[in-house]
Amino acid sequence: MDRPHATFRFDAPASAHPAGILAAAELAEQRGMDRLLVAETAYDPFLQLARAADRTSSIELATGVAIAFARTPMTLAYQAWGLHAASGGRAVIGLGSQVKTHIEKRFGMPWDRPAARMREYVHAVRAIWHSWQTGERLRFRGDFYTHTVMTPVFAPDPIPAGMPRILLAGVGPLMTRTAGAVADGLVSHPFTSVAYLTEQVLPGVAAARAQAEAEGAPWTSRPFEIAGSVLTATGRTEEELRANLAGVRERLAFYASTPAYLPVLAQHGWADLHEELHRLSLRGRWQQMADLIDDEVLTTFAVTGTVEEVAREIHHRYAGLVTRLSVSQPEQADPELGLEVLAAVRALG
Repeated sequence: MDRPHATFRFDAPASAHPAGILAAAELAEQRGMDRLLVAETAYDPFLQLARAADRTSSIELATGVAIAFARTPMTLAYQAWGLHAASGGRAVIGLGSQVKTHIEKRFGMPWDRPAARMREYVHAVRAIWHSWQTGERLRFRGDFYTHTVMTPVFAPDPIPAGMPRILLAGVGPLMTRTAGAVADGLVSHPFTSVAYLTEQVLPGVAAARAQAEAEGAPWTSRPFEIAGSVLTATGRTEEELRANLAGVRERLAFYASTPAYLPVLAQHGWADLHEELHRLSLRGRWQQMADLIDDEVLTTFAVTGTVEEVAREIHHRYAGLVTRLSVSQPEQADPELGLEVLAAVRALG
């Protein structure tokens, strides 16, 4: 896998809330963004992206990310194919595993060996799509999933643009290497420092991708994407900046309290911070948690300042490291600030 060039593609995150998705999609396309990202939180991203497809003509439409294990590969395949067809071939499918508690207790679905399951999941989805695209018989049997029935009445029409790209989100070494092995790209979590990305993530991804290329895996004919999501706090006024800084500290405290993200903190010698935050999270001490995010932690995992300052620092940190760029802001932040940051980064070349 070649090292990325120093230029970026720009991805605009948008809420999946039905009241705002159409305006967000139109604005992102008007501002020249390359891809619209809709995460799966309280609303189905496929449904909202399908609505956005009717209001846009060129911007790619991506789940950023959809929860894979909440669906069977067949369910996901139908949703993704429908979005791809409705948008004229503009769908990009970002997938994530979520965590065991949510998969088992929110979605009522099985959870075990998530990296191995995800590897097979992607193969299964592609096998289903291949059957629809070519008319060949569906014959997929794996350790987790079996898909061997596809009568013509249930097979969607082929899509001239071909099959969608699949990106995988990951933090730990097993899932990120899985992305390199079977996906078209890696979605980096906002709680990922440059040091963790360069030292712990990208070498394993590159090695897995190189092996897939050596084996002649068909998906390796397309360039591999590395999508970076940068946690930012900015504002047009001092008051707005202060409010967004507080929101970023709260987000960092939440991420740092989560056991799955302990390796990221350990990279910087902050494992003790995780233990303290985790204890406080179990007691619901959210404000006290945010107070523990000092300036060193803040600037390691986030970029802060005016729009111009944030843009320059993002360009400095990530040029040549990722191929795609998006910004992650606190929930209360003005979404247009994120677009302004991305536009300012683009202006830097």
